Amino acid sequence: MIARRLLAQVHENLQRHPAVVLLGPRQVGKTTLALQLAEARDSVYLDLEDPADLAKLQDPGWFVDQHPDQLIVLDEVQRFPGLFQVLRGRIDRDRREGWRTGRFLLLGSASSALLQQTSESLTGRVAYMELAPFNLLEVGAKRQTDLWVHGGFPEAFLQPDTGFAWRTDFIRTCLERDIPALGLRIPAETLRRFWTMLAHSQGQLFNASRLGAGLGVKGQTVGRYLDLLADLLLVRRLQPWFVNVGKRLVKSPKTYVRDSGVLHALLGLRTLEDVLGHPVAGGSWEGFVIANVLRAAPAFTEAHFYRTSAGAEIDLLLRFGQELWAIEIKRTSAPKLQKGFHLACEDVSPTAKWVVYSGEDEYPLPGGVHVVSLIALMERLAVLTET
Repeated sequence: MIARRLLAQVHENLQRHPAVVLLGPRQVGKTTLALQLAEARDSVYLDLEDPADLAKLQDPGWFVDQHPDQLIVLDEVQRFPGLFQVLRGRIDRDRREGWRTGRFLLLGSASSALLQQTSESLTGRVAYMELAPFNLLEVGAKRQTDLWVHGGFPEAFLQPDTGFAWRTDFIRTCLERDIPALGLRIPAETLRRFWTMLAHSQGQLFNASRLGAGLGVKGQTVGRYLDLLADLLLVRRLQPWFVNVGKRLVKSPKTYVRDSGVLHALLGLRTLEDVLGHPVAGGSWEGFVIANVLRAAPAFTEAHFYRTSAGAEIDLLLRFGQELWAIEIKRTSAPKLQKGFHLACEDVSPTAKWVVYSGEDEYPLPGGVHVVSLIALMERLAVLTET
């Protein structure tokens, strides 16, 4: 069901654009999806991590010209940045000869690097799609706890008995193979310690000096480590909301390991009981909610948090169109709002106020606040996305 929907979305974008860029972290299913699409139409597939496939692109322009009527699928395309100028030339030539769509499907794991490369060369010629781990709308409300504990990577979620071992292998592969393959000389053990420190501080303000002191490196170096993990779509930076200049606002971002299953593997947490008994449980649930809400939110939604030195705080602010939603996240089944949330709402004047909690019922609270389950809020956002 999930695969069919995603295939339809990719196919639709290929019908509208000469090239589609499919972004996503390692092992999220990009290659599987692309191969299924390639089997359904006349295509050629190259994995740019495979030396034999990479050798075929010694003259990329010549290679493209040999497949004029086929979809060309290029996996891990960020490894060959010079390719984009060639693709631009071929797309522009096609435009002069008569508009053609669906020529190139580009898969990549490093988001900002790939976005920069394609934006410089393929502006106006490409559609972007992000393939993320499974979300709650895709697996259903009955699997919410499983999704939280095991995460949304297909191998980890669909085979929970071996999921923890898969996630630990995933972490090791990222550190020992994927990152060095990008030409970055960072000791794997140092980056593992940093990643684990971020996991322990899930949902907290990023403090480069404190983390640097723990690693024995400078704060600027820690900032580069964070850039790397964010670029690989493994860590999320949630930026603060700065609209109210009259307040003393927090300026540091909050950080989250994007996938809750990877977060738990970094901390050695195998079961729900392990998670609930760990101090990170609240931050883990908060990151899980944020990740799922953003998957359901309309395109171009801006996401922030709000916090002042006086204690006013909103966990998540969503801005899309004329809407500004304030979302408080509670793991308890009987959520109670603190004064800081109401003070923050007075500052930012949201159009809607929500409390997402672990229960299933929906009910109002004073001050125009609505308590909802995670999937209920996602369903409301999904309706807005479709309209």
